[in-house]
This record gives sequence, structure tokens and C-alpha cells, in this order.
Amino acid sequence: MLKLRVITAVVSLAAIAVALFVFPPRITEILIGLLLLAGAWEWSGFLIRPRVTERSLYTVLIGTCLALQYFVLPESTNALLLLACAWWFAAFIWTFSFPTAIPGAVRWLAGFLVLVPSYAALILLFRLGLEYLLFVLLIVWAADAGAYFAGKTFGRVKLAPSISPGKTWEGVIGGLVLVGLLAFGIASLENVDPAVLVPFCLAVAAVSIVGDLTVSMFKRTAGIKDSGSLFPGHGGILDRIDSVAAAAPLFALGLGWLDLI
Repeated sequence: MLKLRVITAVVSLAAIAVALFVFPPRITEILIGLLLLAGAWEWSGFLIRPRVTERSLYTVLIGTCLALQYFVLPESTNALLLLACAWWFAAFIWTFSFPTAIPGAVRWLAGFLVLVPSYAALILLFRLGLEYLLFVLLIVWAADAGAYFAGKTFGRVKLAPSISPGKTWEGVIGGLVLVGLLAFGIASLENVDPAVLVPFCLAVAAVSIVGDLTVSMFKRTAGIKDSGSLFPGHGGILDRIDSVAAAAPLFALGLGWLDLI
């Protein structure tokens, strides 16, 4: 399984590199939108007894919101980022009371709160500079990699057994330690105060964990293990972007709040 995960990760990284460094910016932005549109299709699988027509309608509605934000209402970005932060805070509180029933209306609404603000955040970071987009991706990947290996090696205490039985507190600590080291290294290279950058990156990493757990709640409620099967060993689009969707809005807002741009 580890070999398959590594191969998939390498291929995915190569595809990301081509999209970010080879394609024209407008094409890359559209590709990001298509990626999230595929995530919308997967999210439609969380709806109550979804039919193809219902899933198609849901995907079209998400796509319409993405297009409106991109082409018509780009000035809504800041409001969407704030809305996303409020949603992820609520989701964090929610994880403590799970398992709970998730009404159909909440399943519909949550997909919008996850996918639309994350698109706004990713486009904003991409336009601010490729280094900002890559930085938030590195934070999420470091948190994920650190959690995976620390959890495999030291994992004993379950983080949220009713949501994701495989996750442990030792894994969380391992992920945060790796993110802290990454942030300290970046702070040293970029002459940024580590007392500002390290806590900020740790907060972004913590939110990325909330994103992972939140999508897992919806998957568990829908009775599915993975959101899809596009990435062998990793699952679907949502399985790969759930953490990024949570981390990107806070990261984009924090850059401005902390004057890190």
C-alpha cells in the first residue's frame, strides 16, 4: 500500500508541477476550478440516497457558484474566506459530538461551504505569487506526511475513533512537529520572525486536520470509505483536497492579518 501511495503521490506532484509551471495562468486557474468541480461530483455522493440527476444538478450548482465567483464576483473573496473560517470552526466543534445525524439540507450546504471558498482562496494565493500557493500545499503535505509516519510508528491514542479510527494523537503531534520545522526553516530563509510564522503555520496545519475529519464525517454518514477512486491508494479528489480546502482560506486571510505578504 505504501508503494502505491508513493507512486500516486509522485505522479500527482508531476501533474501539479506541469499545471503550475508550464500552463498559462488562466488555464491553471480553470484547471483548479475543474478539480473542485470533480470534488463537487464526489460530494454529491454524500447526499441522502443520491440519484444521477440529483448528483448532476448538485455539481452544476457548485460549478455555477465557482464561475460566478471567478468571473462576476471576484470582490466576494474576502467574505468567502471569512465564511469558510466560521464554517471550519463550527465543524471543529461538531467533531466532538459526532456521530450525529446529518440532515439532507446540511449535506447540500456543506459542500458549498467547503468547495466555493477554497476555490476563492486558491485563486487568490496563486495570483499573489506561486510561492504562497506552494507554501500552503507544503504545510498540508508536511502535516499529512508527519501524521502518517508518526502514527504508523508511535500511534496508540485514537484522535477521533468514531470519525477516523486510523488517526492518532501521536500522528497529529508528528505532523505538527514537521510543520513547525518547515515553518522555522522558511522563516530563517526568508528573514521572517519565526515567532509569527511558526504559530501561524501550526494553526493552518491544525485546521487542515479539521478539514480531513470533517469530510470523513460525511463519508462515514454516507457509508463510504473513500470519496472516489481516481488516485490509487489515496481515494478520490476530496480525499486529497479536504485538508487543503480547510487550510487555504485561513492561510490566505492570515497572510494579510499578519502582514506576511
